[in-house]
Amino acid sequence: MRDLSQIVKAYDVRGVVPDQLDADTARALGAAFVRVTGAEAIVVGRDMRPSSPELSGAFAEGAAAQGADVTLIGLASTDELYFASGSLDLPGAMFTASHNPARYNGIKMCRAGAAPIGQDSGLADIRALAEAGVPDFAGTPGTIGEHDVLADYAAHLLGLVDLTGIRPLKVVVDAGNGMGGHTVPTVLGAASGLPLEIVPLYFELDGSFPNHEANPLDPKNLVDLQAKVRESGADLGLAFDGDADRCFVVDEHGDPVSPSAVTALVAVREIARAKADGEAKPIVIHNLITSRAVPEIVAEHGGEAVRTRVGHSFIKGEMAKTGAIFGGEHSAHYYFRDFWRADTGMLAAIHVLAALGGQDRPLSEFASAYDRYPASGEINSEVVDQAVATARVRAAFADRPGVAVDDLDGMTVVADRWWFNLRASNTEPLLRLNVEADDEPTMIAIRDEVLALVRD
Repeated sequence: MRDLSQIVKAYDVRGVVPDQLDADTARALGAAFVRVTGAEAIVVGRDMRPSSPELSGAFAEGAAAQGADVTLIGLASTDELYFASGSLDLPGAMFTASHNPARYNGIKMCRAGAAPIGQDSGLADIRALAEAGVPDFAGTPGTIGEHDVLADYAAHLLGLVDLTGIRPLKVVVDAGNGMGGHTVPTVLGAASGLPLEIVPLYFELDGSFPNHEANPLDPKNLVDLQAKVRESGADLGLAFDGDADRCFVVDEHGDPVSPSAVTALVAVREIARAKADGEAKPIVIHNLITSRAVPEIVAEHGGEAVRTRVGHSFIKGEMAKTGAIFGGEHSAHYYFRDFWRADTGMLAAIHVLAALGGQDRPLSEFASAYDRYPASGEINSEVVDQAVATARVRAAFADRPGVAVDDLDGMTVVADRWWFNLRASNTEPLLRLNVEADDEPTMIAIRDEVLALVRD
């Protein structure tokens, strides 16, 4: 009996190849995926990692052996796989380990219509069945075919946001040798006919990530993009992670634009569009470590902001429950009702381009309206006992006048002029701290006080 406890995570499968994830395991997971979803047909995509062709092929074999017809869409970004799942109304599997190092691979799975699969929505059942062994299928095996959806994906995105009338923009794009190098040329490149000059960085698909990790949330991975933006006199820069479902933005000076500011910017545009279509009070989802500028700006533009826990399953679940038009996370994941409530960094980038190109100010000036408060960014502390460290912080802050504490996700402490959230990692002995305040000195003071308690 297999033990998949080390590779089946809360939202996906991820492990070292071939020690933890090999073709036989992928084949078993493919068979279990079909049994649990009851699918008669599925779609499968893969990233540029050297192990992805073999693993995705084995998954397809396992699925077909259970009677499902498999459509291989080949090289794809994760949001391109979501597009295939949504537009074809089929369950899907994407072979990627996102920004993890080259020795890793993994699988992100969804039901038809790009509905998420996580521990509580089928992933635990898939793991249990793959571990026990899937019984042989008595019927006719399914077929395995190929279908390229990249052009349809590009057309769908560009049909949601009109870029044809914007002013010309020079855009540096750092694909990090990941799947942005595959999707950006079709969506935004010369073939699109858009008034965009794309300056490519690391578009060569290379799962060994020879230039830098494909994780744009780590500042060291933005250095090359920032330098190229300044050197080329570009209007902005975009950085995609390995599977290109996240997008990070820098302005014309190379300074990062906070994902919270991008969330607020896109929210304003989506609220306006929904109100024009007759929605009285469009709903926008944001997680609890997003800047408080987001709910403020949403309210100012006639929308309603709903706060959730961190994590895509919570965002997508709340969007489904409330009918929200858009959701944003501070990790640069952006979710759209018009994209099957799935996350797509490319559509968020298109919104930024449309907003910037629809007026004359530089991005630094334009984005400042959405970035109101100094923030610490996420700070990780390795601690032996997360609960004890959190209790120390709670004891120090809970009884202060004017302070409120909630436990929606970790511990959030809120005062008039500042707030912070302290959350334990699910997979590592870490506590994650995010602090925001009305001014820099207050933010620094709260940050340092909490870190001293955490690291005591």
